[in-house]
Amino acid sequence: MGSSIGTTLKVTVFGQSHSAAIGCVIEGIPAGFELDEEQLSRFLARRAPGQGPWSTTRKEPDRPRIVSGLNQAGKTCGAPLAALIENTNTRSQDYANLARIPRPGHADWPAQIKWEGNQDVAGGGHFSGRLTAPLCIAGGIALQILATKGIHIAAHILQIEHVRDVPFAAVEKEDLAAKTLQLQIDELANNKAFPTIDDAAGIAMRDAIEAARTERDSVGGIIECVATGVPAGIGGPMFDGIESVIARLVFGVPAVKGLEFGCGFAAAGMRGSQHNDPYRMKDGKICPQSNHAGGNLGGITTAAPILFRMAVKPTSSIGKEQCSVDMIDKVDTKLVVKGRHDPCVVPRAVPVAESVMALAVLDAWLSWPPDGTLSRLQ
Repeated sequence: MGSSIGTTLKVTVFGQSHSAAIGCVIEGIPAGFELDEEQLSRFLARRAPGQGPWSTTRKEPDRPRIVSGLNQAGKTCGAPLAALIENTNTRSQDYANLARIPRPGHADWPAQIKWEGNQDVAGGGHFSGRLTAPLCIAGGIALQILATKGIHIAAHILQIEHVRDVPFAAVEKEDLAAKTLQLQIDELANNKAFPTIDDAAGIAMRDAIEAARTERDSVGGIIECVATGVPAGIGGPMFDGIESVIARLVFGVPAVKGLEFGCGFAAAGMRGSQHNDPYRMKDGKICPQSNHAGGNLGGITTAAPILFRMAVKPTSSIGKEQCSVDMIDKVDTKLVVKGRHDPCVVPRAVPVAESVMALAVLDAWLSWPPDGTLSRLQ
């Protein structure tokens, strides 16, 4: 079972939804970085369960315990950094029947085929969104490192069901968008409980989630993520491109079903004269005038903001009765999923989007730096 990602910055995630603990091992972190563990805990708290009626009632503090990789001064020492989060609020009995009746929308059936019943079914096991917590440990550390280099990453809920937020001003003409984008990022940096740019849109989104919850159903949405301050020249062509690095991480996040960069699928309806980003000189540097490409060309960063949107499906675990099968008796049956589940996982996935962006950008910078050498971030 592959649970590792990265070229120079390598991250391995381990554990299951109801195992004693979950965690990650991070290799390749530059030595000498002073980690702010309180800031990391605040970042993880944004993903933690039990934050509101749009979230599961499972209560987990998700405070990480770093067991290696730091020296006595609290700085990275060059050794692999390992961190743990204890699972303290599991109810495995809610999943007792899943060994024979698979949940629609979950990995229960294909996992049964692959591991012949040896998989951990409680809470979804290794397929659970619970594993995004250690991913956010790694991403939170990467965010801190990148911030020291002037790179800042933010995400927001662009859409829940049919309700849309204001998009990031990161695609249109650079001179018109830069100030607006910074204001949007600053607004989100205030650690809103419900991360939208437009508060009215956030209220409407919560209403949509509550409507689904009361009907024992769920809703999905779209998260938009941006990275600013990334210099030109990071990444490589084809499979080493920044889009490729981001995409592999994004599709490792449970419930993600789609990804686009810049104008994304809208580019299919544009002409080249509309989609191309013309160049101009600004302060002695070559800059794209717009950013329909989403911050990269040929897999290499352009110094424009990197922008992606990821589509998140509705939560598969719902309280409505659904059709399934009994895998042992080989007969059709009905299933009502028990347990504590989010009617919408999108709000808690916002810091996950920021994490995968941070890990991808940091790994690409360390692996394929902008100056073409093997220099590091120090």
